[in-house]
Amino acid sequence: MAETKWSGETDEAHPEIFNTIPPQPKVLKPGQLSEDKIKQFFDEGFIILDKFFEPEELNPAIVTINGLVEDLAQKLYKAGKVKSLYSESGFFDRLTNLENEFPGAMILLHKIGKLPETFRNIWSNERLLNVAEQILGTSDIAGHPVWNLRTKTPRAEAGIVPWHQDVAYMDNDSYKVFQLTAWIPLLDSNANNGCMQMVRGGQKTGKVARHVGCWRDTWYVSMVESEVEDKLGCNLERDTVTCPIPFGGVLLFSNAIPHRSLDNVSDKIRWSLDLRWQDAKKPVGFFGLKEGVRMRSASDSNLKIDWESFDAVNRQEKQSESMNAKTEDFFDTTIPGPWMKKWELVHHNRHTRALLDHDGLSWHNLIVQDKNP
Repeated sequence: MAETKWSGETDEAHPEIFNTIPPQPKVLKPGQLSEDKIKQFFDEGFIILDKFFEPEELNPAIVTINGLVEDLAQKLYKAGKVKSLYSESGFFDRLTNLENEFPGAMILLHKIGKLPETFRNIWSNERLLNVAEQILGTSDIAGHPVWNLRTKTPRAEAGIVPWHQDVAYMDNDSYKVFQLTAWIPLLDSNANNGCMQMVRGGQKTGKVARHVGCWRDTWYVSMVESEVEDKLGCNLERDTVTCPIPFGGVLLFSNAIPHRSLDNVSDKIRWSLDLRWQDAKKPVGFFGLKEGVRMRSASDSNLKIDWESFDAVNRQEKQSESMNAKTEDFFDTTIPGPWMKKWELVHHNRHTRALLDHDGLSWHNLIVQDKNP
């Protein structure tokens, strides 16, 4: 019997896309990186900028998140899911208390479909867009449809993201598109509270490693670790870099570099945002479910960002619809998505059940047909 080739698997390589420094501006705009830092980014695949934001640029997002947690607490309490609103708790522990009573509360908050104004302001921050323009090599910039509020409560399995490349969650068009991510913690992040780890140089070959799903009781795919050496030319023991980022700092990386987040073994929630940009003229690679939002235009320096149209399409709902798993139950804590069809599913859980039910498959004999025979 021939070995199944899953649709995400490929031997194609695009090292020039992820390693070539684009023409640099003669005069740097505010926030843009020095020649040495740009070289470091393209050599290593990531860079840490310790002091990028002022507190007053991030604090409004914290106020917003407190409001989101309040709204969630009220809904859980009124539905009889929790016995307390935990109003006396603060930013770093209230969601944990809700999670302890209603496992999956953190997932409900992660699934918010509307982009709050304070998050928009960070995503479209002028200095941050200047950096994106410099790294992408274009002033035609779109925000990617996938943005995330990370609700990493202590010791929560759903908050631990295994080794992966971001391209593993997109369709195969993304294999040829440079997508820049900014990971922005809303506290001092470190190994104890679950900061990020990167595989230095993991983007060099321009290849996509094999991934499998779904990791533990989550919706995550995980990279087959032997592929780090066999396909990406790196060594996990030698090349893994732990990336503590202070409040006000940012971690920048591409969609080709392997990375993961560690377990949060502290007693505080590790809040963070991840935001993405790419060349607006290239495909976003999100399975045709949602397009990006234009943030800059080479032909219109006065471009007004159309947040309303962007927000009119709920990415979380579209993901579920694509898996025939849309539900009106606000308290549903599953996250099915089309990336599950790209890779071999070696472990099934409640997140993959929709895929199995839709395709009429059992938990033990799932076969995903190759989309690219």
